[in-house]
Amino acid sequence: MGVWIMPKFFFAAVLTLVACFSYSSGFAEEVSQSEIRSLDEQVQEIKSDVLSIAAELNSLEERLLFPSNTQVTIFVALGEAESFRLDSVQVGINDELAAHHIYSFKELEALQKGGVQRIFMGNLPTGSHNLEISVLGKLANGKDFNSAESFTFKKGIDPSLLGITLAPDSGKAAIALQDW
Repeated sequence: MGVWIMPKFFFAAVLTLVACFSYSSGFAEEVSQSEIRSLDEQVQEIKSDVLSIAAELNSLEERLLFPSNTQVTIFVALGEAESFRLDSVQVGINDELAAHHIYSFKELEALQKGGVQRIFMGNLPTGSHNLEISVLGKLANGKDFNSAESFTFKKGIDPSLLGITLAPDSGKAAIALQDW
């Protein structure tokens, strides 16, 4: 008996679907251009709302993941009139690798024009921390450039913004650290 009920149910479901499709195709022909335009406007409005909500969620996520009292952000910049080719920068914090970046031609060009790159954003507790910076590149005269420096910085209650300035051609320290 159970075998016979299934085909009857299946047949009834197929008939219902066919009837729905035939009704909906007739209904679709009766929809006017103004109704379609109205639906398009509603869809665009919904898309706008979704994008707005997504932006708010991203902002909330960033505030939760990086609360301002523990936030540390490190930026990389080239010194003025630096003509060396920066290949890579590696950042270590408290003897752990925090960031490593290999530079493309466009990124290097942006840095040479005065741009700044955010290389690290993370959370650290208040107190003293050790920062290790390692830089690889090529000087204007064609010689390879390889330098590493260690710095100590204090993380206070406020967010910390640190700037690494690279200037191997300047005659000063090739890598300098500043609070921004």
